[in-house]
Amino acid sequence: MRKFTATTDRGKTLLDSTKIFSGGSNKGRRVCVVGGGIGGLTAALAFARSGAQVDIYEQAPKISEVGAGIQITPNGNRALAALGINAAVIQASITAEAVEPMDALSGRRVTQFDLSEYVDYSYRFFHRAELIDLLLDCCQTAGAKLHVNRRVDTADLDADLVIGAEGIHSGTRSVLNGAQDPFFTGQVAWRALIPAPDADSVARIWMAPRRHMVTYPVYHPERGKLLNIVAVQERQQWAPEGWAHPDEPGNLRHVFRDAAPAVKEILTQVEEVNLWGLFRHPVAEVWSKGNICILGDAAHPTLPFLAQGANLGIEDAFVLARCCAETDDIQAALARYQRLRLPRVREAIKAANENATKYHLRGIARTVAHSGLKVIGKIAPKFFLSQMDWLYNYDVTGQLD
Repeated sequence: MRKFTATTDRGKTLLDSTKIFSGGSNKGRRVCVVGGGIGGLTAALAFARSGAQVDIYEQAPKISEVGAGIQITPNGNRALAALGINAAVIQASITAEAVEPMDALSGRRVTQFDLSEYVDYSYRFFHRAELIDLLLDCCQTAGAKLHVNRRVDTADLDADLVIGAEGIHSGTRSVLNGAQDPFFTGQVAWRALIPAPDADSVARIWMAPRRHMVTYPVYHPERGKLLNIVAVQERQQWAPEGWAHPDEPGNLRHVFRDAAPAVKEILTQVEEVNLWGLFRHPVAEVWSKGNICILGDAAHPTLPFLAQGANLGIEDAFVLARCCAETDDIQAALARYQRLRLPRVREAIKAANENATKYHLRGIARTVAHSGLKVIGKIAPKFFLSQMDWLYNYDVTGQLD
């Protein structure tokens, strides 16, 4: 594991402060986190930083992540900075400069949205493994204990609070809500990484009828700069849920066989690719019972069309730890946590679902939409980002209620 600079902006180690929340701390509490993903590790860090004794349980032999990129937007970075790890975040990621919607058929840029205004809490590109390593390193520096190769039942854990953060297949969610079957959206997605030492710091959305591709750079300490590729296609042929299903690169190239040379050149370099089906899960009705709760994808899975899955989990973790720090009544804290988070996650999920439609427009609707984006980009370049203020400028460190 790469070691990160786990310090606050003032240079104090993570162990120096147990009062990151002005309303109190979690000192003296024992907290168990089940699941070593981004949401679970952020929760472990937030509770450890606020004084709790934290144990992390991961069923895999070690905490690791598949080779893929992830976007941490200003709202997520604001929470990470409040946990004292801003220096480590900068060290492990690439600052995004812009988002560019592209016409995948012609190769032309439709418009550009400048991200440079996000200075204090920037928009950043990570390799997932780097973010996982960063969070785990900071958790352990803060005193959290990791237990790997441990499949546990949340009901059997002896703790003041048990957090289920096992992702979309969360057993804790099932305990709280019963079995809930997702439904196939009629879309599949591919993930791939290719070498890209000269890639610029831009996220591009290559839009085409019934499909699209997103590309942006990430950094890995052993492999250098890479281009992360996520491609989505509408189709009725079912594919399994989950990221680790290998597919033939030729299948991906075939889907974009009529695309512009720039798109084909990117896909020509793909040697390994994973395919998975996109399924829609309902937001859980019950997030807690007694001293057990869920967060992130375990509570509210979202489609990957707004880059908010991990960011919402990070927000959840911060709000959960803060709610618990402000009262001795765990059940009241958990009820408040769900009440505060529900409107936010529902709005984000709705926006993600709408983007799935916008990226795949056909015919006259596609022409009109692209023309509208071009006009907005020329006469009101800040208009688009102002429409995202509700998302990117959201502050979980400010007034909650």
